[in-house]
Amino acid sequence: MQFDLVIHDGTLVTSANTFVADIGINRETIATLGCGLRGARMIDAAGKLVLPGAIDPHVHLQMDTAVTQTSDDWESGTIAAACGGTTTVIDFVEPNLDEPLLVALEARRAQADAGAVIDYGLHMTLRQADVGTLTQVDAVVSAGCPSFKTYLTYASLRLDDASFLRAVETVRVSNGIVLVHAENHDAIEYLKRQLVAAGETAPRAHPRSRPPSVEAEAIERALMLAEIVKCPLYIVHISTGRGAEALQRARDRGQIAFGETCAQYLVLTDREYERPDFEGAKFVCSPPLRPADNPPMLWRALAAGNLQTVGSDHCSFLFQGQKDLGRESFTAIPGGLPGVEARLALLYTFGVGQNRLSLNQWVNACCTMPARIFGLYPRKGALLTGADADIVIFDPQREVTLTRAVLHERVDYTPYDGLALRGYPTMTIARGQVICEHGEFVGDKRRGRFLVRVRTEAR
Repeated sequence: MQFDLVIHDGTLVTSANTFVADIGINRETIATLGCGLRGARMIDAAGKLVLPGAIDPHVHLQMDTAVTQTSDDWESGTIAAACGGTTTVIDFVEPNLDEPLLVALEARRAQADAGAVIDYGLHMTLRQADVGTLTQVDAVVSAGCPSFKTYLTYASLRLDDASFLRAVETVRVSNGIVLVHAENHDAIEYLKRQLVAAGETAPRAHPRSRPPSVEAEAIERALMLAEIVKCPLYIVHISTGRGAEALQRARDRGQIAFGETCAQYLVLTDREYERPDFEGAKFVCSPPLRPADNPPMLWRALAAGNLQTVGSDHCSFLFQGQKDLGRESFTAIPGGLPGVEARLALLYTFGVGQNRLSLNQWVNACCTMPARIFGLYPRKGALLTGADADIVIFDPQREVTLTRAVLHERVDYTPYDGLALRGYPTMTIARGQVICEHGEFVGDKRRGRFLVRVRTEAR
């Protein structure tokens, strides 16, 4: 039998196994795994790793803020993702106040469909927890969006404890999952006022306004409230060892809860804020980068399975023209970092390459667990017969030094500038089509599809 496409002689890496085999692809799906397969097109993967397309569960593309919009739109952001080995992203719907949730969902889908080159899902943001909003939750789940983002900080987004409790209860009844940005709002506002009053307005003040305790307390509180109503909880961008430990204790008690960290919290530290000439503004994100004792704790938690996923929280702003809106005060610097493209390779170099993660743990955190948690498995995140043919060919020997010129993100810097990586994608295949090869996008535009997801009971 001849297949449309065969990837042969590669070392297949899944979340559980590593083995040499061929992959036969027909049209958009994996038809079989075997040896000696023949195809109309043959791709030699000898000496390379072959893994499921990576899934980034946390990106912000074409996102409006109060004063600007992220620099990456759906096209540029998903091209960058694809060049880095990511074949699925999950972004957010952020409804206007009193806008019907399904109306906001359809508008966001139309925006994504006009630009996305890879498949995508959406999390629905709950900005309020009044009766009128919460009665719409079940319809949103039925529309293929069973995950709901909540915030415990930011004045225009935050839910107080009573509202958060109502939200998680409603989502649980509808068989959904709640995502939470967990930081203590009142503590942050207090510290910001103190710093500004003392004339501390440079970027280096940002991490002091959001110390590790602010995250740790809010994670504990969110876990407690979710436990009361037995709603699955996913804590985004955990940046501290204390936060990871709080999640581990909850899971040890039997609570269904998951934790995501991000590459920036594993690789960078708060020393970046000390850069001169406003350069520290490039690294302003929330939660902020942490002191150097935190990344080792996060790596250990990831290896132990106490953190389940690594996202990018890709939220790109130009240094010139956007980040510099906050030259007068760190409180006005748009918060967010680019990172969707380098995530997979960063985790290989600094995880697998430094013996912090096994190959299978790397694939699990970047590919398989996001699919399991958010209702995409086994269609995504797996090398299985019948799965979408989303596949990355990864050269463990390829050496790349990250610079703005290497990456495809529409931003004028990278926070990882100068980092030398060993191990990098050489080809990305999305639903059977080669879309990236030798570091360049070669696929069709506007090819991404909205993924209707059904919540599953990943643990």
